[in-house]
Amino acid sequence: MSEALSFLRGARETYQSANAASLNWMLGRQAGAGGFLDTKLNSLTLSDYTEADGMRGPRYLYGWIQGRGLEALTTHGRFFATENHALSERLDGAARALYRELGRLMDRDGHAWFSYDTAHGLAPVYPDRAGTMRPQRTRPDIFTYSDIFVVKGLIDAAARFAPADIDRHCARLEAIVQAIEENRFQINERCELSDAALAEQPADFGPRMILLGAAGMLKRDGLREHCGWVDRFIGHVLEHHFDGESGLLLNVPGEDACNVGHGIEFVGFVLDWLPSNADPELVFALERVLLASFDKGFKGPGIALTVSAKTGEALSPNQPWWSLPETIRAAALAYERTRNPKALAVWQTAHRAFFETYWRGEPPIAFQTLTANGPVDYVPATPDLDPGYHTGLSLLAAIEIADRLLDGALRDFKQAR
Repeated sequence: MSEALSFLRGARETYQSANAASLNWMLGRQAGAGGFLDTKLNSLTLSDYTEADGMRGPRYLYGWIQGRGLEALTTHGRFFATENHALSERLDGAARALYRELGRLMDRDGHAWFSYDTAHGLAPVYPDRAGTMRPQRTRPDIFTYSDIFVVKGLIDAAARFAPADIDRHCARLEAIVQAIEENRFQINERCELSDAALAEQPADFGPRMILLGAAGMLKRDGLREHCGWVDRFIGHVLEHHFDGESGLLLNVPGEDACNVGHGIEFVGFVLDWLPSNADPELVFALERVLLASFDKGFKGPGIALTVSAKTGEALSPNQPWWSLPETIRAAALAYERTRNPKALAVWQTAHRAFFETYWRGEPPIAFQTLTANGPVDYVPATPDLDPGYHTGLSLLAAIEIADRLLDGALRDFKQAR
């Protein structure tokens, strides 16, 4: 037990230091960004992207990143209010500015978009297969991941400093829920929004999984009345995507491909939402998904993007950074509930892999993607580096779990004396 407590103390210190450094780095780049975040840095060369980099360059603003960044700024602003007041004030100032900018864009269009062209009034655009930016067709009835990320950020920020706006942002969240359940949610944002694209896309659990990231946030913001869909989404994913033989969540029912990082992310989101007296069978099932996903997905140095559910063979050589901090969060949540040494071992392994191989330290960023042969120039989703979302929010959750576990151990020690 003393070894576990030593790990918790060290991990907590590492996570807080990494998050503070990363957030300060990001805030230091925001001065000329007009309220938006600027994390357009090549994680291999450490050079800023320029106009010569096309869709990676400063001309294009990614809704994904801005929405994720707003949630990260707001959530970390709350945390650092007691840990580092000066940093908290800087985070709140940046969050307020970004909230205004994203709110204007959402009010203008009724939607958030994958990418905006800053040279043409922030018009919505998308990159085609050749990497050429094309005007995006606006469809009021079709929703995307960009809607999720931006609406989540707007809700969390409104709960912190604009409570009068909460209801209208939550109404947009309900519209996304309805779109997912009515098959009006388009997964692929690198093409035109259309009925044809909706008809062709697979029944992937990604949209429900990503939206479940709002569940714990809404709970902490005191907005449980807007969570009627949460248990329905959890049940749908487990009923249709859980593979009892492998213990994995299949991307698409009946197909072999498995994005184990998404399975792990799902586990973290659900455990974050569940009450302390949750059904033990559900907790056991979630822990099984975590352990199976990490066992089959962790290939070294990181977690494979996709694996075969039948064989465990990696279907992609790429191992993006984000699945390791998501594993830290999910494993920490699982260990807090079950005290299973296997969950703690997953936490410790993911911790070492991330900080010994992916984390650069100077500057405080991670390589976006590695393979077995080292870093590669592969962008998982958007060229911008993580704005405190996958890494920062996952590590923050682990900080809070470590604090609870350490406090519990101290109480037990005092009672035993």
